[in-house]
Amino acid sequence: MMKNKNFLLLAILPIFIVGFILSCKKKDSNSANSDSIIEGQTSILVDESLMPIVEDQAIIFQTDYNAKLTLLPKSEKESLNDLTDKKSGIIVLSRDFNNEEITFFKNNRITPRSTPFAIDAITFIKNTKSNDTLIDLKEVINYLKGTKNSIKGLVFDNPNSSTVSYLCRLAKIESLPSEGVFSFKTNDDVIKYVSENDGMIGVVGINWLTQPKAAMQRYVNSVKILSVKTADNKYVYPSQENIGSRAYPLARVLYIINCQGYNGLGMGFASFIAGEIGQRIITQSGLAPIREPSRNIRIRNQIENKK
Repeated sequence: MMKNKNFLLLAILPIFIVGFILSCKKKDSNSANSDSIIEGQTSILVDESLMPIVEDQAIIFQTDYNAKLTLLPKSEKESLNDLTDKKSGIIVLSRDFNNEEITFFKNNRITPRSTPFAIDAITFIKNTKSNDTLIDLKEVINYLKGTKNSIKGLVFDNPNSSTVSYLCRLAKIESLPSEGVFSFKTNDDVIKYVSENDGMIGVVGINWLTQPKAAMQRYVNSVKILSVKTADNKYVYPSQENIGSRAYPLARVLYIINCQGYNGLGMGFASFIAGEIGQRIITQSGLAPIREPSRNIRIRNQIENKK
């Protein structure tokens, strides 16, 4: 009898050992990757100029799924630095990665997955007391290169922001000039300053104007968006249609880039904002969606009762 018991114990002992090892591996995996595509929690680095639309998306995503997203708004440069320091594996930018950035992640055995989800616009604003409604993009570029003209001053959100880097690339300069250009911390700071100072031209992302916070509404009401003169001598206003068609010269594609290295909330959130619901949120925000969400059309049959 004792011999049979010992035999049974020896027979089932390997099963217990294998089960214990698998259990430990599962725990280690869960502790390393605390999120799945639609569950768990994670942080997302967000270019500060894009915060309003990302906040809108995150609120709905968290309502629909068992997920907690912590948004970390910083300048483009700061966000990229935090990403390479692995403070988060997800980032929202106004551009895709360049070759150098892609190489960095590939060297770390991570292939970045970029998902375009909206078309944004950089806008020029002035105080409503100004008679100006138009601005020549060539004048802005020349001013950034140090040539004095009718522009009294340009106001940016942050010297390390995507707005600054975009216009510096356009003007083919390394950095902003030391005179006639001012920078604060956020887009809200720019809007406030321009609303209180005549003659200054602010440079902000359009979403800060189309969906301002309640406390900012009075400042937004005190500024106006300028139409921009294009290369073919046309003045184009950054309407949703002009942004979507790229007729507006300062339109830019927004991306969410997943560098988590596994199928976590980065992939889930990217799929959400590029999907039907996410694209509807983009449309309602005043930005242009990457693809038009479908429309449900109801056809009513009207029956005439003839007498």
